[in-house]
Amino acid sequence: MLSALAFFFVMTSYYIIRPVMGQLSGAVGSQSLPLFYGAVFVVMLLLTPLFGVLVARFRRRQLLGWSYSFFILCLLAFVPAFVAQDRIGARELGVVFFVWASVFNLFVVSLFWSFMADIFSSGQARRVFSLIALGGMGGAVFGPLVTKLLVRLIGVAPLLVVSALALALALALLLRLSARHDRQPGGHGEEVVGGSLWAGIKELWSRPFLRYMALLMLFGDGIGTLAYALVADYAKAHFADVVTRTAFYNDLDLATNLLGALLQLSLTRWLLVRHGAGWGLLLPALVNVALLGVIALLGGGELAVFGYAIPLVAMLQVITRGFAYGMTKPAVDALYTRVPRETRYKGKNFVETAVWRFGDLVVTSAVSGLRMLGWGIGGLALAGAGVASLAAIVARRAGWSPDLAPDEHTDTDTAAKAPA
Repeated sequence: MLSALAFFFVMTSYYIIRPVMGQLSGAVGSQSLPLFYGAVFVVMLLLTPLFGVLVARFRRRQLLGWSYSFFILCLLAFVPAFVAQDRIGARELGVVFFVWASVFNLFVVSLFWSFMADIFSSGQARRVFSLIALGGMGGAVFGPLVTKLLVRLIGVAPLLVVSALALALALALLLRLSARHDRQPGGHGEEVVGGSLWAGIKELWSRPFLRYMALLMLFGDGIGTLAYALVADYAKAHFADVVTRTAFYNDLDLATNLLGALLQLSLTRWLLVRHGAGWGLLLPALVNVALLGVIALLGGGELAVFGYAIPLVAMLQVITRGFAYGMTKPAVDALYTRVPRETRYKGKNFVETAVWRFGDLVVTSAVSGLRMLGWGIGGLALAGAGVASLAAIVARRAGWSPDLAPDEHTDTDTAAKAPA
């Protein structure tokens, strides 16, 4: 319960600032996304060895405390910049804040789940990670609701203070969790992970599971980034001011997170417990193949749902991200309980930061190039369907990788066998 509550506040903090980040990309369109993601990728490469140093030399409580405190202070420091957004310019402020918010998301969330993989066994993870993720989905729904309520009343800049307060509450709960776990038999929070600061990069080449996860990150993120780029073009064409763009991105986040919560309540936990975490990787990839195939046939435009005209590109983003957060993420983090402790922190962090943003850079650059060549939404969706098919193949291999430790069966398990 403490873990779920902590993740609730982590995701509340992030989803308050996410539409703030989104309105900046919506102000400039997809042609600026390669610049944004390129800057993020460079920063991630620079931070990877620094994170390796911190993990190797400092105890878990120190790592959590210093990392989260840094981002809390940064949130407060950005407030004056957003007060002066019109004078600074959306593109200039967008590059800086997009880079920072992306680093915030990847490091804060990745560190949270590394900590979870450190304190739960694989059997426990399959039972409770979807419930902890559900707590995060609660925050991911609550954050957009808070933003929707406050953005028209207080504007964009003060939202960052609210986000900082939510992150501070998450940090307090995580420190309490760490202290409680350290007092239990077998708790190793006072032990530093040790090892090389480059271990995250080295293990990518030596451990098959990490290679599969890196490929899955590239392919899966490619689908999400394609949807994000198409939505950025739609937002630029249809929304002229900062408040309406922020509200539009906020509504997308709300719909995404409601879908993710529904999956965690109805399907994800059953799938992980009964059939193993591997299926939690494979099923979303197959859904993406089908969804992108439909978009390729229908092209752009809008679809009437309950009397509302909803852009197909918006539906694409909501469904792909809903499955990513509502099913893929808990499955991935459950699998990381079956690798060594150094891999949980350093290898996992490298895959979920530098590899992720490398994929963003490649996909946004490809989308911009194909747009210049005259490709429309249908052609891009067809290419995305091909990428999603590759993701399904890699997901099948990753979920049953031979270098994973034996799974710990739960009382309600049936045989968790690989698909034929």
